[in-house]
Amino acid sequence: MTTGILDYESDAIVQLMNIAEEDWTEQELKDALQRAIMLELSTIPPYATALWSITSQDNTQPVRHTIREIVFDEMSHFGLVCNMLTSIGGTVVLTDPATVPKYPGELPGGVNPGLIVSLGGLTRESAGLFADIEKPENPLAFAADGNTIGAFYQRIADVFPRFAHLLTGRNQVTFPLGSQHGAGNNIVAMNTLDDVLKAIDVIRTQGEGTDVSPDNPFPGPPGELAHYYAFKEIAVGRKLVENPATGRFEFTGPDVPLPDTSPVARVPAGGWADDPANAPDQPTASALHDFNTSYSAMLTSLEHAWGGNGNELFDAIGHMSDLGDAARVINAIKLPADPHLTYGPEWLFVQQGS
Repeated sequence: MTTGILDYESDAIVQLMNIAEEDWTEQELKDALQRAIMLELSTIPPYATALWSITSQDNTQPVRHTIREIVFDEMSHFGLVCNMLTSIGGTVVLTDPATVPKYPGELPGGVNPGLIVSLGGLTRESAGLFADIEKPENPLAFAADGNTIGAFYQRIADVFPRFAHLLTGRNQVTFPLGSQHGAGNNIVAMNTLDDVLKAIDVIRTQGEGTDVSPDNPFPGPPGELAHYYAFKEIAVGRKLVENPATGRFEFTGPDVPLPDTSPVARVPAGGWADDPANAPDQPTASALHDFNTSYSAMLTSLEHAWGGNGNELFDAIGHMSDLGDAARVINAIKLPADPHLTYGPEWLFVQQGS
């Protein structure tokens, strides 16, 4: 039995991966799915913070379009895993302070040990961080090692058939994201083992690509890359192309220019109030609180949606839209200690009524 499964900063995934497949129990599977939900949720704040730092809101701008589509992919992955957990009788937990993402910090569960995820504006460096979050076990363009999100999902896929009899279709939430964001992006019910395995394949390959191609096999427009390679293009500043002489994929194609951005500084641990040099004044503190309140309301609505009140998904979508507006207000406020930089949203969980 794993310990501290709801503790964001525990090594629960490492513990789960160290348990032999045949020794997993129903509880291990439920723990793994809760941890996978926390993983998916942990990627959205850094990616969205970078997206909202782009000053143009033209969604056809290539880099903005790429990051925006990845955020929607992560939302659909989150929903699919929530459906897996509730369908086998588990409970989605999002508003326990122990489960909420902590930044800067490692990914939950001990995945990619030593990788510190922070919140800040879009830069080549931040795009490289995002690629590291998504890295495959054996990327086609670079060597990699260490525990990966994809390896964790593969373990869940390997174990799940032993527990397929638990699938009930309980508390399923569905939403048609695929019509606007590409094949595979629909949040669908998990009624059968085939539903589960197809969903895990979508999650793994949208993030990592396949063993033979860096392309997203469930794309929006044709030629869309899996997350790892899309972020690497932004980090390196060159398109990924196949070398016809060697058959290898290399970042030697046309330039990938960065769009204009607000110079959003890295958010300190605990939020801006814990940074004496940049402690926010009252209007800034109010703007930060507005964002955090909307974020917390979104988590509450999502938890309720998968707790049997599926209509609250629409409330959560409304709160997510509010977050983008609130972030742009924050991104326009200069730091007192360095006016060349601006504040960024903190993504701090606020208990209702606080």
